[in-house]
Amino acid sequence: MRSRRGDAVPAARTERAERAERERHLLAEQARAEERSALAAEIHDLVTHRVSLMVLQAGALRVSAEQPQTQAAADAIRETGAQALTELREVIGLLREPPATLLAAAEVGEAPPGRLSALVTESGVRAVLVEDGDPGRVPAVVGRAAYRVVQEGLTNVRKHAPGAAATVTLGYGPDGVRVSVRNGPAASTPDPALVGSGTGLLGLRERVELLGGSLDSGPCDGGGFLLEARLPA
Repeated sequence: MRSRRGDAVPAARTERAERAERERHLLAEQARAEERSALAAEIHDLVTHRVSLMVLQAGALRVSAEQPQTQAAADAIRETGAQALTELREVIGLLREPPATLLAAAEVGEAPPGRLSALVTESGVRAVLVEDGDPGRVPAVVGRAAYRVVQEGLTNVRKHAPGAAATVTLGYGPDGVRVSVRNGPAASTPDPALVGSGTGLLGLRERVELLGGSLDSGPCDGGGFLLEARLPA
């Protein structure tokens, strides 16, 4: 009897310690979820206000403009702004989800490689898309990362090398995906208002490395720029 009672004491202490550790973990998860939700709300308020204002101004320009070229440009701005608002709401919704839900959504969601041609066409960059292999075998979470690489690359071409031609290349193999965005020299001077802080590439690198991949970027010989990522399957 004494032996059983003596064995029960360490077991109870171990159980209490494990329960306390689980509670600390849950509290930490709750704090992170609350922080993510607050950040999502702030991003939503700030960005939505600015983009909505841009869409309204483009609509006003469309009504008052007399030249067809100006009307077409205003329509394009409105459509781009509306699409940006839709994508922003999707991202904000993900930020408000718990980590387990985010992972599940990434695994079962639609893989964006099928939408790459539309992304390239609507990018505003003179770009050519070259694909090799079967994108259907790529896991959704890897496909989304490849999509974001192309999106960031084309955005940077538009901001930093206006008028430059670009080539978007994706190779789908049994070991993963290799994606690159290569552009030539700029045809005109970049608009200082569009040049960012470089945080887009930093965030993209973190995303790629979380999947076990690698991201390289830098100038090319003869001018231009190369953004290249390798994503494991």
